[in-house]
Parts: sequence; structure tokens; C-alpha cells
Amino acid sequence: MESLQIPPVDLRLLTPLLIVVGWASALLLIDVFFVPDGRKKITGYLAIAGLAVAGLAGIPLWNVSGSTFSGMLVLDRYSLALTWIFLIAGALSIAVALDYLPRHEIEQGEYYPLIMFAVGGMILMAQSADLITLFLGIELLSITLYILTGFAYPRVASEEAGIKYLVLGAFAAGFFVYGIALIFGATGTTSLAGIAAHLGRQPFVPQDETLFLVGASLVLIGFGFKIALVPFHMWTPDVYEGSPTPVAAFMSVGTKGAALAALLRVTLALEAARDFWLPLLAVLAAATMIIGNLGALGQSNLKRMLAYSSIGHAGYILLGIMVAAERGAEAFLFYMLAYTLTNLGAFGVLIALEQRGEAAWSIDDFAGLYQRRPLLAVAMALFMFSLAGVPPTAGFMGKFFVFTAAYAGGLGWLVLIGVITSAIAAYYYLRVVVKMFMQEPVRDVRPELTRGLNTEILIAGVATLILGLLPTPIVLLVEQSLVALGG
Repeated sequence: MESLQIPPVDLRLLTPLLIVVGWASALLLIDVFFVPDGRKKITGYLAIAGLAVAGLAGIPLWNVSGSTFSGMLVLDRYSLALTWIFLIAGALSIAVALDYLPRHEIEQGEYYPLIMFAVGGMILMAQSADLITLFLGIELLSITLYILTGFAYPRVASEEAGIKYLVLGAFAAGFFVYGIALIFGATGTTSLAGIAAHLGRQPFVPQDETLFLVGASLVLIGFGFKIALVPFHMWTPDVYEGSPTPVAAFMSVGTKGAALAALLRVTLALEAARDFWLPLLAVLAAATMIIGNLGALGQSNLKRMLAYSSIGHAGYILLGIMVAAERGAEAFLFYMLAYTLTNLGAFGVLIALEQRGEAAWSIDDFAGLYQRRPLLAVAMALFMFSLAGVPPTAGFMGKFFVFTAAYAGGLGWLVLIGVITSAIAAYYYLRVVVKMFMQEPVRDVRPELTRGLNTEILIAGVATLILGLLPTPIVLLVEQSLVALGG
């Protein structure tokens, strides 16, 4: 009787992930036994240090590629580039929370390890080449976000947001798991490579793959919830508004980026069934761009406006996913980096003005900001211009690359919708700029800028400008990161 040969596990390929999760676990104990109450910032600084070490540990792996755990997890330049984006998002989100938490009297040391665990879930999703590990990554990310969303206890809105996100998230997870089960029943595997091989054996005939198509549709519903695609977006404004603002900022870029990164791998594996999923994603992208931007038009609450804005941006990013095989993947990575930096910067300015509890996000608070804090107003204007896609910002270059790739991929009608909705979005973004520079203050709001906030806003602002003015080095880096994925 032959012995079962178990492939060796190469943990080197998981170095950044292991550092993030391992350090987060250690930080929980360090915080309990060694960090006194009132000095929990120490835990935050240690968390940022851990994320920085994980990022540095990934540099020697740039020219390394391979798979481990029987091909369920892969390391390539694509996953490594996403890992760095997620680490940046986590570090900046922690930086803005260092003073926010004590100011709102919700400082607890476990906040920072929870952010790290969420980043670990995002990295796991980016490295997953199997639906099982992909689901584990989604749940690791989701469970931490359920806790973080309700972190502002006993604020009623935060508790409500946490419960709402938990219930709807669990419901979406049920769709995802059932979809995986049906796909396994149809193909005999949960490996993305195995599924691609199954579909590529013969011409794809939808009538012969009913079980697979139902499973794929359920998986798409699960992705739709995490990405906040229309019509699975209704939770987003309420959850963002009720969450602590640093958590909302982290969710707006982290959850979306990780889910879209995983969806890109899935669509590449399902290339043989492109005629099935492309029309579905096209309809979802169109509806998401339209509903997201129209929903933001009537918002006087800036936090809800940014929530609807994030829905609209999900539609733009989805265009790159749909044409991933035709340079859309490169556009997706660039857009994701630009959006991460820009959105975190905008939320950073919002945090600086947040002083009035649950009613702290009125757009009127920005009136006359230039007269009080000119540099802060200029930074917010830069972020608004970037989100609107105005040159020479990172947001403009991101939309340019995505729209160009989508047009080259034969999705000209979606590009037209994207351009029209971008023009609509310019109205509500520029409305904030007009209030800051051209209107008198409505009420006395004094921005509170701390070291963490200053650092986060400065990094985000400078990077937003550099990506807009000098995109070539990043574009070349992105193209290199997609070599292995394309192969």
C-alpha cells in the first residue's frame, strides 16, 4: 500500500501574512499584561511597527513565486503588490485612530490587533487560489470588522451598525458557502486552477453546467455584498455612519480592495464561462456607478456621502476586473492604490473636524475652513479633486487607466456611463470645495490636528499628487506585478 505523499509546506511564501497575524496575536497579550490603561497608544505604535516589518519582509520575495498548502495559497507579484497596499491602509488607519479613540472615550488596546487581523484576512484573500482559503480570508476580515464596527459602545448608532453588518454579513456568507458547495459538486474541486481546467476541457455549454452556474451566481452574491455592489449595497451608508470614523475609513478601502482582488482571480479562472459572468458584472457595474453617485448627490452628511461615493467607485474598479485579461488588472491595481490613499486622506480630514458626537459630519462644518486652517482645506480639496477624477491627481490617472482598459476590452457603453457618472460625482465633491473656500463659517468648529492625523494626511496628500504627476514608475511596477498572474 503506497503511503500518501504530502507536499512540503513553504512558509517562506507566507512571510508577510505570518508576521501580521503572529504579531497581532502577541500584541493582544502584550496589551493585557504590559500596557497600562491610558497608554494604549503604545499598542498602536507597536502595531504600526509590525505592519512596517511585514512590508519590509516582502521586499526579498519580489522575485519569488510559488504555491504552498497543496496550491491553496500562492505568492506572486500580484498578491505581494496588494499586500503592500493593504499594509499601507492598515498603518494609516491605525495612525488616525491613535488620538481619535481617547478623544471619544472608546480607547481599548485590542482595537489595534483587530486592525492587524483584518489586514491578515485581506492578505489571505489576495493569496488565495482556492475557494476554501478565500472563504477563510473573508471570514477573518469580516469577524474583525463586526467587532470594530460596534467599537464605539455605548453609542447606539455604533451598536446598531455592528448588529446590522453582522446579520447581513452572515447572510451573505451563507450564499458564499452554498455557492462553493455547488461549484464543488459540479467540478469536483474548489481549486481555482482545477475549476479552470474543468471548464476548459470542452466548449462551455450553459445548459450542461446548470449546477456550476447556480453556484457561481451565489458566490457572486457574496462578493457583491463585500464590495457593496448594487443591489447589495444598502448596508453601506448606515454601517459607515454608525462605525467609528477610522473604522469606516478602513472598511471603505480594505474590504472593497480585498474582495475585488479575490474576484479578479476568480474571473480569470472562469474565463471559459466569460459569456455568462461578463453580462452580469456589466449590469452590476452600471447600476453601481449610477446608484452610488446619485445617492451621494442628496447627502448633507459627509460620512454618508463618502459611503455612497465608495459604492460608485466600486463600479469604476469593477470595470478593470471585467477586462483583467486585457490590461484591466494593471488598471485595477493602480486605481486601488490611488483610491486607498485618497479616501483615507479624506476621512482623515473628516476626523479632524469630528467634534459633535453622532451629528459630527455635517457638510456645513467645512464652511470657511480655508479661513481657519488653510493647509487642511487645501488637503481636503486635493482629495475631493482626486475622488472626482480631476487632473493632475491620482484619481484622474486611475480612472484614465480603468476607462482605457475597459474601452479596449469592448465595454465602450460602460465607459460612457462611467464618464457621465463621474461628471455627476464632480458636483458633490466640488460642493465641499466651494464651502471651504467661498463660504463663511456656519458654526464654530475648531479642527483638532494631532501628530497621527497630520502624518496620515501629509502622506496621503503627497502620494495623491505624486501618483497623478509621475505615474510612470508605479505603472511599470504594476505591470511587473501582473506578469506572473497573466502567465
